[in-house]
Amino acid sequence: MLDEILLRVEKPARYIGNEINMVVKDKCDINFAFCFPDVYEVGMSHLGLQILYYFLNRRSDTYCQRVFAPWIDMEAQMRSHNIPLYALETGDPIKNFDFVGFTLQYEMCYTNIINMLDLAGIPVYARDRGEDDPIVIGGGPCAYNPEPLADFFDIFYIGEGEVYYDEFLDMYKQHKKSGGSRHDFLKKAMSIPCMYVPEFYDVTYNADGTLASFKPNCPEAPPKIKKAIVKDMDSVFYPDKQLVPLIEVVHDRVTLEVFRGCIRGCRFCQAGYIYRPVREKNAQTLIDCSRSLVANSGHEEISLSSLSTSDYRQFKELANRLLELYSKDKINISLPSLRIDAFSLELMQRVQEVRKSSLTFAPEAGTQRLRNVINKGLTEEDILNGSALAFSGGRNRVKLYFMCGLPTETDEDLMGIVDLANKIVDKYHEIPKEERPRPISVVASTACFVPKPFTPFQWSAQATVSEFMRKTKLVKTSMTKKQVKYTYHEPETSSMEAVLARGDRRICDVIFRAWQLGAKFDGWTEHFKYELWLKAFDETGLSKDFYACRERSYDEILPWDHISIGVSKKFFINEAEKAKAGEVTPNCRAECGMCGAKAFGCGVCYE
Repeated sequence: MLDEILLRVEKPARYIGNEINMVVKDKCDINFAFCFPDVYEVGMSHLGLQILYYFLNRRSDTYCQRVFAPWIDMEAQMRSHNIPLYALETGDPIKNFDFVGFTLQYEMCYTNIINMLDLAGIPVYARDRGEDDPIVIGGGPCAYNPEPLADFFDIFYIGEGEVYYDEFLDMYKQHKKSGGSRHDFLKKAMSIPCMYVPEFYDVTYNADGTLASFKPNCPEAPPKIKKAIVKDMDSVFYPDKQLVPLIEVVHDRVTLEVFRGCIRGCRFCQAGYIYRPVREKNAQTLIDCSRSLVANSGHEEISLSSLSTSDYRQFKELANRLLELYSKDKINISLPSLRIDAFSLELMQRVQEVRKSSLTFAPEAGTQRLRNVINKGLTEEDILNGSALAFSGGRNRVKLYFMCGLPTETDEDLMGIVDLANKIVDKYHEIPKEERPRPISVVASTACFVPKPFTPFQWSAQATVSEFMRKTKLVKTSMTKKQVKYTYHEPETSSMEAVLARGDRRICDVIFRAWQLGAKFDGWTEHFKYELWLKAFDETGLSKDFYACRERSYDEILPWDHISIGVSKKFFINEAEKAKAGEVTPNCRAECGMCGAKAFGCGVCYE
């Protein structure tokens, strides 16, 4: 029946497995379904999937198999023919697995999680699961505020998976052998510092809707859950091969993880704080890794993965050695996340000898005042000088990323976006005409600011949808140069993202009701239905604006206060106050900000 169905759907290769380097095993003691709550092409581009897939499968007693959200057409076929959600490697229904693990990368995938559990035949609410149901576990960046999903998950793993998953699976294997109950295992799991089990915590609310208390309800439950962190990036597991998809995916390339964390401290960036401190890999480790990955994949591009690649201390050495090794074979070296103030013209020229691409800069804000507010640490002079270097190296296409609706933003700051884009065009025209045979193309895009947990802006109000629309209209109508194209994100999606990012447990019922009404693939513009979410809020008696557009006070209990990332709340409050004053905080290498991450005993804190 499945073979017949695959002939009726778009891209059947999404559902058949059998990719190059896929792991094949006989029967194992532990079956783990690694679920990515988005379509195959997105999930297969995710580095975390590649790492944990091979990390778990290196165990002889564990078989980790992949599961992706079936696209609309495939889901319809599966439901009409009663085919439960299955794993790609064996085709086995995941409801029979020991663990169903979701990576939580993006809030707008939450309804897909509900949909996948339902399609699998697994009770959506954790309280309804019995002894024969799998344990549903969540991890990834969105797990740092697990509360909007707390009713659906048995366990959340907070932090980096390589640290405690072996101990966790060993514990489960022993527990399973002894015939222990599901409930008892969940209690045992809390002995691992990064494991959060929502059912063992009670929440109460004040009359105004804010949190009144968040307390453990059993002695095994710790008051704080501490993130797991890899201390030595050179010795930690990293796969020597990657799954190579049989169809085109978003990022079809070898990925080298250069370091984790970021020294910069941009005040809007959650990743920069939850992955602190910066921990680098040695250049030789990365070179050795690249050789095996290229040999085992056949990919024609190598990407350096980090939050700010040019902050890697061995960056020039690594980039030059990679170019020496691979340029002759026409293997492209992709250098994302480069800062303009550290841009190397010589390196750019060498890279473009293999394959030219557009240049991407992220000023984030249009004026220096607002860049100081967000601690971007970048001047207009840096941006224009970087652009000039790029133009002299033969580039003529520039992408500029900004945010709209940042705290303290004014219309003057918005007009700064227009002004900066125009100045970049003017900078290109400073080159003699005979040396610029092609016209310049500048694409300026704005994303709507979304306040995130564990950032100095976690207390900030988000602009309303109508405010966002006014702001983007102002920028759009002011963009008059024909060489500049302006694009912007839809504010309705960002408004819902803000709700889900900072929500509490009551949001679980909103997500469930939105799914019942038909919400799924909310991160895809063509499938996002804002009116369904508004109806879900109305029917559950909750206010969307309470979660998205309300300024929090520093003494309010936040839904994620029981999670510890090492960075202190005192530090975030100080940073929020410095933002209001327009004060800049130096990067971690220039001066320690005493954020608290030094307690982990590793990384940039001890360089």
